[in-house]
Amino acid sequence: MTRAVLSLGANLGDRADALRTALTALKDDGLVARSTLYETPAWGPVEQPSYLNAIAIVRGPRDAAGWLARAHELEQAAGRTREVRFGPRTLDVDVVTVTGDDGVAVRSDDPGLTLPHPRAHERAFVLVPWLTLEPAAELPGRGRVADLVAALPPDDVAAVQRWDHLH
Repeated sequence: MTRAVLSLGANLGDRADALRTALTALKDDGLVARSTLYETPAWGPVEQPSYLNAIAIVRGPRDAAGWLARAHELEQAAGRTREVRFGPRTLDVDVVTVTGDDGVAVRSDDPGLTLPHPRAHERAFVLVPWLTLEPAAELPGRGRVADLVAALPPDDVAAVQRWDHLH
């Protein structure tokens, strides 16, 4: 059994429906908790619409590669294409961290699955929803999520808005 933190985002089509569908599908995979939806500006070099983001915590018999495979299945079911790096997407699911039953975080330097996620510590759209879901959370090798959020530029944190407050 492992525990994984997954980051979900969508900025094409019915963003909320794409996230809700993926989160509902994760119930069959041992969904433990999920954040509310957050709207965030698009990140990266490609001009595109804003994202809706969420964090899901799952626990089940998958290893790290199994969680990545599940992430890809969810993306495929949402019609995800990979034409432009950092481009818009119907659904993006990243494996942020995986922890074994022994409490030890899985480490991986594989280019296909680097764990913990190599840029999670600098992404407000990952950290803010995770912090609201799990105030005592830690990102292995980086420290407490609360401290990581506090270290982010204030404008980055302020840009992550609870979507239910906006709509």
